[in-house]
Order: sequence, then structure tokens, then C-alpha cells
Amino acid sequence: MNIQIFGKSKCFDTRKAQRWFKERRIKVQDVDLKKYGMSRGELASVKNAVGLAAMIDPAHPDSALLEYLAYDQDKLDKLYEDPTLLRTPIVRNGRQATVGYCPEVWQTWLQA
Repeated sequence: MNIQIFGKSKCFDTRKAQRWFKERRIKVQDVDLKKYGMSRGELASVKNAVGLAAMIDPAHPDSALLEYLAYDQDKLDKLYEDPTLLRTPIVRNGRQATVGYCPEVWQTWLQA
């Protein structure tokens, strides 16, 4: 199992996700979105797993601007340029991914 957690250092849900995996003694790779962001391939992989709408943080002040972009590729480019627009935490397990705090999905990953 190769778990990556993309989040913001001050995000409460990101810390909850890190704690959830730590309590189960599962090694994770933590990536600070503000500092490192995500690669285009990682963004595309998460988009394929959860959909573009689920990735956008509705609490971000600029999230409404993304609705006016006509094409999904333009929206992905904007998310690549400004990773703070992403909803966190983004947890990846290979090609599978979740956005937000989803322990019920992570539990199914453990059982597989």
C-alpha cells in the first residue's frame, strides 16, 4: 500500500487523515500542497478517480471563478497553478483517490 496525503499544514481534516493512518500503523507520504503542489499527472489521476467538481474547495474565495472556465483542462490548469484551490486532504492509493476526510473508503483499501 502506497498512501500519499496531499494537504495543507493548518487543515484540520488533513491532520485527522494523518492521524487515522498513523493509528493503524500505515506509512504515508505527506505532501504540503502550498509548498510543493501536485504534478499534472497526479491531478489528472485524482480527477479520474473522484471527478473535477469534488476537487475544488468551495470555501476558497476564488472557487467561483473556476465555474466560468469553459473546459475541464482550463480548470485543471488553474488548479495546477494555484493548489490552494484544491479541497483537502487528497489521499491517493495508486489509482484510487479520495478528497476530504473519508475513513470508510480508506477502510475498504485496508481490507482489499
